[in-house]
Amino acid sequence: MTQGDATLTTDQTQAYWRDGFLFPLTVMGTDEAAQWRVKFQRIERDWTDSDLPRPLNTYKKINAHCVMPMAYQVAMDPRILDAVEPILGPDILIYAVEFFVKEPQTRHIVTMHQDLTYWGLGEIDGLVTAWLALSPATPASGCMDFVAGSHKNPILPHEDTFSDTNLLSRGQEIKVDVADEDKVAIELQPGQMSLHHGLTIHGSGANSSDDRRIGLVIRYCRPDIAQQVADRDYAMLARGADRHGNFTLMAPPETLFAPRSLALYEEVMKAELAAKMAGAKEQKGVYAG
Repeated sequence: MTQGDATLTTDQTQAYWRDGFLFPLTVMGTDEAAQWRVKFQRIERDWTDSDLPRPLNTYKKINAHCVMPMAYQVAMDPRILDAVEPILGPDILIYAVEFFVKEPQTRHIVTMHQDLTYWGLGEIDGLVTAWLALSPATPASGCMDFVAGSHKNPILPHEDTFSDTNLLSRGQEIKVDVADEDKVAIELQPGQMSLHHGLTIHGSGANSSDDRRIGLVIRYCRPDIAQQVADRDYAMLARGADRHGNFTLMAPPETLFAPRSLALYEEVMKAELAAKMAGAKEQKGVYAG
């Protein structure tokens, strides 16, 4: 395991709060990132046609840490947690882990949006997303674009598209025109990551390159924030302690897609449905299935 330079300086922490994002932070070497990519693609190879209750793509895109040990292992990497701690403090929960994959030469995009829009957590500062590149994230491959300072807005109006080419669960898009000159391209090489605030406006374009764009996305939060829409919410303790009890704390998976983990996954999905599909005019997508 190589040591990255992701531990934040005071200036970097201040830049995060000024802009609503920070990049690039080197977490690991390219060789180590390549090893994680191999492990991920091996799971895809071995489990795509298996008899899982849901399509493998659902487990990759939503709450992968519930059923895939490697997702939990990366989320627990002390180099990532060391970068998150200056922002959230010493008590850190893993709220979600997701693999965002854009295949080469495809039209899939992520429309401009704010993460916290449909999570039922309110307009909070206590959640940060770490986006770790397992392959090059460039404008050609569909890297993220952030709008600097946009995290200082409240949750803005969004509309659902449920587009087949949109990687978001509802195809949600902010009802505000964002000029190209206001977008900052978040270019990352394998082993580098970005951090962004839950209210930062962001999105990404299509992958016109010849390689897959693979991002491992980890949502961390403070234990004092609380679900405001659903009856309950789930998380895993990553560092420090939970002195609030606002989340049902989960045990990490021991093996891939174990029966106990799959049952827990369904429990979490049922709870999240209440928040993430609240107000939707149509019940489509993975949470409707």
